This record gives sequence, C-alpha cells and structure tokens, in this order.
Amino acid sequence: MFEQLRNCVAGGVMALCLAGAAGAETVVIGHFGNPTPMQVAAAEGKFSQATGWDVEWRKFASGADVIAAMASGDIKIAELGSSPMAIAATQGVDLQVFMLAQVIGNAESLIVRNGAGIETLADLKGKRIAVPVGSTAHFSLMGALEHAQLGSNDVTIMSMPPDQIAAAWQQEAIDAAFIWQPVQEQILQTGKRLVGADETAAWGYPTFDAWVVNKDFAAANTDGITGFIQTVDAANKAYLENKAAWTADSEPVKVIASYTGADPTQVPAILEGYSFLPIAEQAKPEWLGGGIADALKSTAQFLKAAGRIDSASDDYTPFVTSQYLTSAQ
Repeated sequence: MFEQLRNCVAGGVMALCLAGAAGAETVVIGHFGNPTPMQVAAAEGKFSQATGWDVEWRKFASGADVIAAMASGDIKIAELGSSPMAIAATQGVDLQVFMLAQVIGNAESLIVRNGAGIETLADLKGKRIAVPVGSTAHFSLMGALEHAQLGSNDVTIMSMPPDQIAAAWQQEAIDAAFIWQPVQEQILQTGKRLVGADETAAWGYPTFDAWVVNKDFAAANTDGITGFIQTVDAANKAYLENKAAWTADSEPVKVIASYTGADPTQVPAILEGYSFLPIAEQAKPEWLGGGIADALKSTAQFLKAAGRIDSASDDYTPFVTSQYLTSAQ
C-alpha cells in the first residue's frame, strides 16, 4: 500500500488514491524467497499496481506449509513445487496451477560436506542426508537414491527446513543435504555439488515450481490473475533479454540480494540454475497445455510407490489451467 500511495502522490491525485488504496483487497501471496527476477517486481510494488490488490508476501519454508495454508484458506495464491503439488492434488486440495514459476536445474542440488567421505552416490550409504521432506528437493533426492539403487534403509534422511540445514551443516550434524538457494551457496563453501536437479530430471524425475491459486478466487479475480502473470513475465523477460547485464553490482541483482538475503556475488550463478519460460512457451502442450498434468501424475505414482502417499489419481488435468495464460498474452 505504501508503494501505491507514493506513486499516487507523484501523480498529484492523493485523495483519489487514498480512497483506492483503502478499498483495495488485501491478498496474501505465498513464496519461497528464491532469488528470481520476480523478486525485483515484488520489491518495487509492481504486483499491487498490476492486480489492484494490496499484496502482502508471506515466505514459506516448505511446500507442506504452503499446502496447509492453501487448504485452510489462509492464502489464495502461492508458489508451490511439483512434488508437493502432486501431494496436494491427490489429497483434493482446492487449487490449480495457472503459471510456471521456474523449471528447476542445479538451483536445487545434493551438496556433500567436505570430509564426509562422499565421492559418488554409492558413498551415501550409511550417511545422514538433510532435506525438507515433501519438497521438490526431497523428490529429487529419492530419484537420485533410486538411480543409485539405494533404499530408504541405506541412508538416514533427516527432515529439516532450510535454515536448520544451514545450522546442522555448521555443526557437522549432517553429511549431505539436497537443498535450494540461498542455503545451497552457503553450504557449498565447505562442500561440493554431487548431483543437481537437472541430472535427476534426466534420470526421469523432473521438478519445477509453479504458481497455484484457489479456483473460486481465480474465477472471481480474472483481471488480477492476468495482471499477476503479466508482471512475472515482464520481470523474467527483463532478465532473459539481457542476462549479461545482471552482474553482482547491477541494480536488479542488488534488489534481489536485499529482498532475499542472498549474497549479490552469487545471485547471477543462482539465476543460471533456473529456467524461466515466457508465457507463450508455458501454454504449449509440454507445459500447461498437458505436460504438467502428466508430470504430476507420474510424480504421484512415484511417491505412492515410495510410500509417501497412499494413492495416486488417474487424471490431474483438473488441477492445471492455461486459461489465465491465454488471457495474459
């Protein structure tokens, strides 16, 4: 709202804007705090401008927390990983994927601690591995273990949110962690990358982060959802069209670092670890045009086989819509 008022004062229509800001609907949007281009738009108040909402951002440590907040109605829009999304859809939580946030590459990776004696996936046997259970990183870890023909009894999986992983790493209480940024860069200072989510995707375990919304809220706020999509897309486009300019001392990288707590010298490499797709590409059959529903189904089937969920649905298309992407183009 403060961003709205500042822009209004500059335009000389203070009274009208005070009325508009006071009447704006407050919409809480969940996110993971990843260092991504959309954080620049968030910091500049562009989402409130584009949607007409008084946007409040709430950071979540894991997809499980997002699911609980969506199920309770506490939030209406959130960033959610593909693995917890498959779990939520299987449980019948009222939400839909309406846009990709990013396709995950080595921005989520399995990092092993120096001195832990881990050089290959086979060396993980008997080791302590931390991961936010139920997350995309957990799904990638399970895929890596299966690829290495290691069972759940061969390792000790410790469920921790990112901040606890960083602390446990410093105490040498864990040997490895499958985690995202910026914690990944912190622990890499005394560790090394063994496997990235880009590699586990090639082995048949793809992961991505998506934006999800409560169906009824979306139906009643079509213009707001469209404005949200356009704002994310514009932020991504600014990065994609001039990646070389996003250096550690550039203004957008400084904003991302300030907004997320990431080290600005590491942000350019972190951004390279994701794939940000233009909305025209997202609407294609391989993504919101059908591919995401297929990916959710295969993810749910894998999680069921691994004992993480009791059942998997035959069809996940009701949990994906390209309607708002089409409107935003």
